[in-house]
Amino acid sequence: MTEHTKTDGLPALDAPDLPPLAERARPRNERMDGAKVECNACPVLCQISEGRSGACDRYANQGGALVRLDPVVLMRRSLEADEPALVSFAPSGDGAAAPAAWSGDLLLADQVFVTGVGSSTTYPDYKPAPFIVGSQQQGVDMVTVVTEGIFSYCSFKVKIDTDRFLGAEQANVRCRGEVVGHVTTAEYGSQMLSLGGVHHLTGGSKKEGRITAEMMQALGNQEAVEFTIDGGSQILIQAGRAPIVNGVEEQRMRVGCGSAAVGIFARQLFGLADEVVVVDDHITGVLTEHQAGRCLGMRASGIRLRGRKSTPGRYFQVANPGTGWGGTDIADPLAILEGWNPEVAWPGLRLLMTSTTGEHASWYVLDEALNPVEQSMPAEVRRIVDRIGENCEPSLASVLFLAGAGGSLRAGVTENPVLLTRSIKQALVNVTCGGAPAYVWPGGGITVMADVLRMPRHSFGTVPTPAIVAPIEFSMRLADYEALGGHVAQVRPLSQVLREGAWHQDGAPRALQWQRLPEANPWPLRRPPLLG
Repeated sequence: MTEHTKTDGLPALDAPDLPPLAERARPRNERMDGAKVECNACPVLCQISEGRSGACDRYANQGGALVRLDPVVLMRRSLEADEPALVSFAPSGDGAAAPAAWSGDLLLADQVFVTGVGSSTTYPDYKPAPFIVGSQQQGVDMVTVVTEGIFSYCSFKVKIDTDRFLGAEQANVRCRGEVVGHVTTAEYGSQMLSLGGVHHLTGGSKKEGRITAEMMQALGNQEAVEFTIDGGSQILIQAGRAPIVNGVEEQRMRVGCGSAAVGIFARQLFGLADEVVVVDDHITGVLTEHQAGRCLGMRASGIRLRGRKSTPGRYFQVANPGTGWGGTDIADPLAILEGWNPEVAWPGLRLLMTSTTGEHASWYVLDEALNPVEQSMPAEVRRIVDRIGENCEPSLASVLFLAGAGGSLRAGVTENPVLLTRSIKQALVNVTCGGAPAYVWPGGGITVMADVLRMPRHSFGTVPTPAIVAPIEFSMRLADYEALGGHVAQVRPLSQVLREGAWHQDGAPRALQWQRLPEANPWPLRRPPLLG
């Protein structure tokens, strides 16, 4: 049989009413093999043979009908161990879906939230989102518009908690040899990467776009991905795990810069050491010159450091960035010393040199010629160095999805997309990604950011345009949805959604999958200002 799926949209405003979707004949593509189905879930328009899936592996031809292979993910507040994780829709002969079987009362709106994971898309743009769910929260009529977005304008911002030098700012980041991002501005105790983005997805070669999409899908789905940075390190990144830099798993995020570490532990070191130097790629701290040491009345040591003195006890550029002490390129901390003022220093002066994480630390005593001689570190001093390490948080890689929700998504919500944008800015609409809280950036458009660890498992997919597929949901009061010109005719009660699935059957998902809402996530329909 011949199947074509490009008829499931809405009529134009001035067009006559069309018959229900299930009753409409689909236009025939005369050039297409009669046993194939054409998928229009993205612009590629795959022609899929019986029993095969499209290029994205998300849609398939089953018995001459286009179906969505992945289940729709629903978040629940609680999920019993003996409950089935997957419930299939059972289409009956008349095209309707039979009620699915499940245990427990799942029709309570404050217990079940339909996410965009597996929901299907709004492509070709003009049709309503596949799920527009009506529910009640605390006696208020609510609507959640649920869809999968096809994102070209999207990227991942990766925060890597380490002092190690990964690469120079603006250096290219490569995956399997292709440039897929760059090193961006470092933040306090963390190195930052920007990965993906429209220019890598569509602005380079086909290979660059394909590898970028595959990298983003894997990284968003919490898988490990290996990168190399031009002029820098090799790094293995996985959300929620410690990064592996040049084959070594990172352990600690620094407690602070060298100056901060000097100030924090000055009183504890007072009387145990005559001088303390905390080596740091950014700001190296010297205790006796630092205000903390001066306030404690410490005697000047006469130490002379390389680098550029900023303010008393704070030095910039004592060494080059690297993977050694304090994120510098040194293995011997004495390399940053230029000597001692013989009129100020004295034999027997006790010197502690440590990194910002306490991973590196050495104890020296000046001899008669004012040369530092390494000795065993006293137990009291070792205890404080260990405390520096204790105050360092574990090194982790955090992956945040950043995307611009454009015309296709907004048209799936309303016929007048700008009203959705305005409603979000007015805090009338709560935006989530797979039920996870999403930060909406200020300014124009709908630019959202979400932590992939708070999103459902396997939230991300790809299409070979290339682009990323990711879930997004818009929740609001029914009255506000009506005011912004939403597709009110497609609003269906949650109970009906659980029975029948998507409002259109072309490429509609055939199953539901339950996942427990992460404890860190607020309930998507209960966040202020929706219900106060």
